[in-house]
Amino acid sequence: MNFNRTYGIVFVALMLLTMSCATSQQRAEHNVATQKAVTEALKNRHFHINVSSMHPTRYSSRTVSYGFFLELKGDTLVSYLPYMGQVYQNAAVNSEGLNFEAPIISYHESRPKKNMTRIELEARTKEDIFHYQLEVYDSGTAYIRVRGQNRDSISFDGDCNV
Repeated sequence: MNFNRTYGIVFVALMLLTMSCATSQQRAEHNVATQKAVTEALKNRHFHINVSSMHPTRYSSRTVSYGFFLELKGDTLVSYLPYMGQVYQNAAVNSEGLNFEAPIISYHESRPKKNMTRIELEARTKEDIFHYQLEVYDSGTAYIRVRGQNRDSISFDGDCNV
């Protein structure tokens, strides 16, 4: 009786180990596929970052509701981001804030870390010139810093949707 019970325990342990290996292998394959998709999207300058939290200069960090994003489409930046901070110049009555679509006037990409790409770009709207610094990790995690000439800076956390 103990003999069968021992084999049963060994069988269950082997099954759990096999399932664990399969899960690890699937996770590794998923990570490689994500890294490849992120690299390709950055290379093509066509990606979408869904924002999950914001970090204003003068206020505490906050989780943002679904739907805020930053998108790069070739030479065009689409920014739909919330903003909290001080504007140093009188803003137009119909202020767009960080919600605009504008051509990119400068773009620089570097790879300062093995698993991270940094993109610095500028876009001009009728209100301001915005400098965006994006840090996109191979895992798809992204960090965005936005600095306008006439307003406080703000940063965001999110995920690259590829």
